[in-house]
Order: sequence, then structure tokens, then C-alpha cells
Amino acid sequence: MTERQSNVAISAEAITKSFGDKRALAGVDLEAAPGTVLGMLGPNGAGKTTMVRVLSTLLRADGGRARVAGHDVSDDPEGVRRNLGLSGQFAAVDEKLTGRENLYLVARLYGMGRHAARRRAGQLLESFRLEAAADRPSGTYSGGMRRRLDLAGALVARPPVVVLDEPTTGLDPRSRADTWASIQELVDGGTTVLLTTQYLEEADQLADTIVVIEHGRVVARGSAAELKDRVGGERLSLTIADPRARAVAADILAGMSPHTPALDARTGRFTVATEHGAQSLEYALGCLRLANVTVRDVALAPPTLDDVFLSLTGQPEPARGSATAEQSVGATATEARR
Repeated sequence: MTERQSNVAISAEAITKSFGDKRALAGVDLEAAPGTVLGMLGPNGAGKTTMVRVLSTLLRADGGRARVAGHDVSDDPEGVRRNLGLSGQFAAVDEKLTGRENLYLVARLYGMGRHAARRRAGQLLESFRLEAAADRPSGTYSGGMRRRLDLAGALVARPPVVVLDEPTTGLDPRSRADTWASIQELVDGGTTVLLTTQYLEEADQLADTIVVIEHGRVVARGSAAELKDRVGGERLSLTIADPRARAVAADILAGMSPHTPALDARTGRFTVATEHGAQSLEYALGCLRLANVTVRDVALAPPTLDDVFLSLTGQPEPARGSATAEQSVGATATEARR
């Protein structure tokens, strides 16, 4: 193992995978340093879960190389499994066992003695706020409780690498916040986390580095701040009081920016990207005032990860021989800034 490989907890180079004529992964590269969170974003069907299954040895890649905690996923899958905790999209718990018994069983399977297994189960039940239901069959748990129990099971052996595939789907806000805190505690203790999520706020809150995947390719990578800078500009949003004035407002906003204004028809709120910040705000309000359009509220804010996600995804898959998705996105962003 090279010195560089020893300083990388998760690495993947040119990973490909197809199912028949369906290409799920088309050369994915990933890298995560120890004690960091790598966030993986992308629309449904982008290839995120396929990549998770490859890294966790549940699926063999057609091409490329990947290592987890220093172990090659193809040549040493047992070594990967000893050093990896996995929580998939759907909670995998034995509904006939109690919550305590589920965690005790996992601990024993990892080779812990009886006393250590009972102690570890108790710690995790407390950490995930499941003590009150610890001795009830997990089949009686709510969906959110089963999800938390599954997350606890992935952490039983304190693995150096944890893969969380949409870990907070179905959780209420309090449980989601508790899960975020647990993930942060793991990272503070040196654990590396690969996180796939549909909650962009979650990636913004937790991830040190984010990769955006679409059509089995990485179309962007960087920190949340870097990805927001890539989108550029600020977002001017305002709500029109009278629905009959929306057409006039749309014309005014379209004339002040090269970007097309978006309208939430339910609330009457327009949003448009602008490169000129406060100047655009003042100009828009002045034009709307002259047109006798009443504005109920207005805001100017930097781009969010939602803006990044929408700008980088949702395009048709490029034909073979055309520019890659990453090149196409870069060209589109350049045009938008002109």
C-alpha cells in the first residue's frame, strides 16, 4: 500500500457497472480522507445506491478499483466488511426480536463477549433514544424507530468507515437532528462517513466534500461553498400580492436577469438568479412600484444546495461520443454567467 492510499479511507477509481444494457455507473471516482464526511447527491436512478453496494461488497463492479479502510473491495471483501458499517435505504431489523436483542445479536456476530455485547447495546439504545422501547419487539416500532435501530446496528462495532444510504428518510425533525448529532460524534472520533441523501440541508450540514452524480457519472465535486460558488450569483425572491399582476412582474424580472424567473403558483413567489445583488433588488422594486405592482415580501440570499442540485441535474443523458456530463455542465454554467 502506498503512503497516499494509507491516508485515504475510501477511494474509487473509474468504477463501472451495467445491468444488461442499462449503464448504472460510467466511471465514478470518489475519495474520502479519514474522519470526514463524503456526501453523495443525485436524482433517483443516478447510481448512488449502486455505488454504495459496490463499496460495501454487496455488488461486484464491472471495472475500476475501490478500497475501503485500506482493503480492496474485490481482492479482500472480508477485510472491507470487518471495517465497514452499513445502513441501507430500508431498515434491516428482525421484527420478532426486541430492539435490545437486535443490537445484542449484531454485537455477538461481530465477536463481542456477552457482557460487552449487552453494554454496547445499552449504549446505542440510549444514544438513539430507544431505551423506553428497548424490550419491545421491533415489529411494534414505528418506521422512524426501526430506522434508528438499523442505524444503531451499523455502529455496533465502531467501524472506521460507515456507509449511510439515505439514513434519515422517514424520520421526524427531532429524530433527524439526533441522527445528525450521532454522525457528527462519529466523525469527531475519527470515523469516515459516506452519506447519500435526498435532503440537501443534510449534505450542507454534514458533508466536508460533496459529489453530485447523474447518469452514473460525477458531474461536480467540492465543498458545499465551492459548489454554491459554481452556480454563482444570488437569488432574488419576492411575493406578489395580487395574482393578476403576476404577468407584469414576470416581464420585469425577466428583463433584469439573463435567467428565467421561477414562479411558485401556489404562493405567488417569484425567484430569479442575479449577478448584481442589491442593485438588482433596488431595480426590481423600483420597476414594480412604477407598474403599480404591490410586493408582499422580498428577500436576497446566496444560492443554496437546492439551486446547485437543480442546475447540475435533470439533463438528458449525453449520447455516446458527446461531451461528458461534467464538461456539459461546465459549459452551461459558463453560458449562464455571460
